[in-house]
Amino acid sequence: AVQLVESGGGSVQAGGSLTLSCAASGYLFSRSYMGWFRQAPGKEREGVAVINSAGFTNYCADSVKGRFTITRYNSNNTLYLQMNSLNPDDTAMYYCAALPDAFGLAPPMCGANFYKYWGQGTQVTVSS
Repeated sequence: AVQLVESGGGSVQAGGSLTLSCAASGYLFSRSYMGWFRQAPGKEREGVAVINSAGFTNYCADSVKGRFTITRYNSNNTLYLQMNSLNPDDTAMYYCAALPDAFGLAPPMCGANFYKYWGQGTQVTVSS
């Protein structure tokens, strides 16, 4: 069975940094498109950053460009999200998402409907 387990969330002050991890299992990680999404209370889930199997990235939210970096390490089946210069607007539950059996150069998609499997989420809280 496919499993996605997020970790690394927590509480930080504005200006701080966090690195989220998503440990994937149950499918061939190297042949998948992966993404990070977030959902704040009372708001819809939004794409943060996505990456295809070739390592091409797309930062879905303009507010994270230049501050967040998505990477994947196929050697240990793990997806990361490095988050710098955090601000209170980044407060949300962060989810890892996967579309297995996806291999190619097509740009990764930001829409949540594109992804088939989801983790349980990890909470990020940024205080001012």
